[in-house]
Amino acid sequence: MKKSFEEKIKIMKEGGRILKEIFEELKNYIKPGISTLEIDNKAGELFEKFNVKSAFKGYKPEFSNVSYPANICLSLNEIIVHGIPLKKRIIKEGDILKIDIGIVYKELFLDAATTLIIGKTTEINKKLVKITKESLLKAIEVAKPKNTLGDIGYTIQKHIEENGFKVIKNLCGHDIGEYLHGNLQVLNFGKPKSGQVLKRGMIFTIEPMASISSEYAEQINDFEFKTIDNSISAHFEVTIAILEEDNLVLADIL
Repeated sequence: MKKSFEEKIKIMKEGGRILKEIFEELKNYIKPGISTLEIDNKAGELFEKFNVKSAFKGYKPEFSNVSYPANICLSLNEIIVHGIPLKKRIIKEGDILKIDIGIVYKELFLDAATTLIIGKTTEINKKLVKITKESLLKAIEVAKPKNTLGDIGYTIQKHIEENGFKVIKNLCGHDIGEYLHGNLQVLNFGKPKSGQVLKRGMIFTIEPMASISSEYAEQINDFEFKTIDNSISAHFEVTIAILEEDNLVLADIL
C-alpha cells in the first residue's frame, strides 16, 4: 500500500539517523594505506549492523550497461561521482575522497554524500571542499515552498563561482523515496524564479558538485564520472523534503 507523505517522512527520518551513524563510523575507519574496497567492505558490515540494504548495489542506471557492483561509491580526487571501490585504489595522504551512500530502510530510499580530506592537502583543495559544502547549506536555506528549483541551482552556482571554482553542469540531484532516482533534475546552476515551483510533498536530493577548473564531467567507464581536465572535485549531498512552510533534511550528514 502506498505510504502517505507523513508516513514517508517518519520512516525516512529514522533512516536518516541510521545513515548519519554509518557515515560517522566510516569516517573513523578511513585512513591512509587502506583500499577503497576495504572501506566498501566495512560499509557492508555496517549495513548488516543497522539492518539496511545498499541502494546502489545491483542498481543499473540508464547510462550503464551493467549493474553497480559495490555497496557505496568512493570517488578519489578527479573522479566526481560513482567511484567504484577497488583493491588497487589505496587511500593516500592528501587525497580528496567523496563518499556517497544510498540505503533502503523500510522500503524507502535515502541518499547522501560528503567529501573527506585525507590528512594534509593544499590550501586550494581545502577551500574547494569548504565552499562546496557551504553552497549546499545555502541551497537548503532557499529550498522552501514557493521558491523554485532554479533558485536552488542559482544559489549553488553563485557561491561556487564567486569563490573562483567551477560548478559541474552535467550532473545533478534527483527525486527519491519509493525509488532511488526519478525524473526530477535538481541542477547545480540556474536562474532565480525559474523551473519547477517547490511545494509540500516533494522529496529530493540537493548535491552540489564542484571542481577547481572543470565545468563538465566526462564518463570514463560504466559508472565513473571525472572532471574533463582532471582537476580535483568535491561533492556534498542531502535528502530533503518540502513541508507546508519550510523543509526538513531527512539525511543530514553535514
